Amino acid sequence: MRIVIWLILLCVVAVVAATTLGSNDGIVTIYWRGWRTDLSLNLFVLIVVAGAFAITSAVQAINALVTLPKRAGEWRALRRERAAQAALREALSEYFSARYSRAHKAATRAIAIQQDSNGLTSDAEFSVLAHLLAAGSLHRLQDRTRRDELLKRLPSAGRKGGVGSGRSADDGARLLAAEWALDDRDASKALELLAELPPGVARRTQALRLKLQACRQARRPLEALHTARLLAKHQGFSPVAAQGLLRSLAFEALETVHDLQQLRLLWDELDPADRRDPMVVARAARRAAVLGACEVGRDWLRPFWERAGELSREEREELALALMDCVAGIGSDWLPRLEETASSHAHEPAVVAAVGMAYAERQLWGKARRLLELAAAAPALSSLVRRRCWRLLARLAREESDEDRARDCENFAAGLD
Repeated sequence: MRIVIWLILLCVVAVVAATTLGSNDGIVTIYWRGWRTDLSLNLFVLIVVAGAFAITSAVQAINALVTLPKRAGEWRALRRERAAQAALREALSEYFSARYSRAHKAATRAIAIQQDSNGLTSDAEFSVLAHLLAAGSLHRLQDRTRRDELLKRLPSAGRKGGVGSGRSADDGARLLAAEWALDDRDASKALELLAELPPGVARRTQALRLKLQACRQARRPLEALHTARLLAKHQGFSPVAAQGLLRSLAFEALETVHDLQQLRLLWDELDPADRRDPMVVARAARRAAVLGACEVGRDWLRPFWERAGELSREEREELALALMDCVAGIGSDWLPRLEETASSHAHEPAVVAAVGMAYAERQLWGKARRLLELAAAAPALSSLVRRRCWRLLARLAREESDEDRARDCENFAAGLD
């Protein structure tokens, strides 16, 4: 196709030349120091065109000769850049193929070529990627000393690019360094690296995941709970997994308190969603009972017992177990709602046991006896709860001066594993 086009153009030029120059009778006369030269106009035009072509060619040849050293330098720089890029690609390939020794050698070669090339020294992104590949390979090889030496040079390399690609590469380096610190079980270092991230980067899902792991390793359950809450809002977990994780972190936070004042402060710092979770409230009430603040625990449990019918069976069971621990000193204002709950959920042994213990605490032995007997005989309850029920029945028998019955109840309690 190209040959056809050139033939057509040649024919066009021939036709134009024959049309314009075939009947041209003009003469060009040149005078030079007494000499006179007459030329036809066609020959003069051809000489001018040939001269212009010759001059242009000469100028280009001289320019090519003069710029030869510069072009040779550019060619050598291009070769070094291509070699560096090839070494970087090789390092990536070897790294993902789990050949970490080869990946480290290739990344080191890329760094060396970059340092010898003036055109690549200002490429911050290339520098950070090569250093990260080398450091990541050393991390996989458990060579922490050399890895840390490479990491120390990363921030300066990342800042050469300003706030653009270099800044992004530097943020990625810090995230990777934090992940490696977590692998080394160094949670404090990971938290320091994450704290140096800009606010926008620190709110990314990966940064929040790393912060969550670091907080859990550092035994900071409350901070881990807040981080997990942010992850749940960013849909970092499925709803079921998020609920289980948030509950477990709330439980860990509650187990860290050692006095009532700490418990109150922690309760105020919890997210409102956590304070509305019956499982978390039950655990908080049980912790308050351990610290001798049963009244505080009952205050937290009261709103949930008022709407016990709206809760699931598992949640009612946890609330019932929490009320058993907080039953000491329970007031008579609890009796109507407890009686209503017991009648509505008489098939749930935990609820029956909790109401029976509340009646026993109020010394309503007639109402307590039947409920405690049902709970003591329920195999679904734990041995600890059933043992408490048998001992309360033994106490009731002694109140009625029935030592034989009390002895039998004590024997039943002692026989439970």
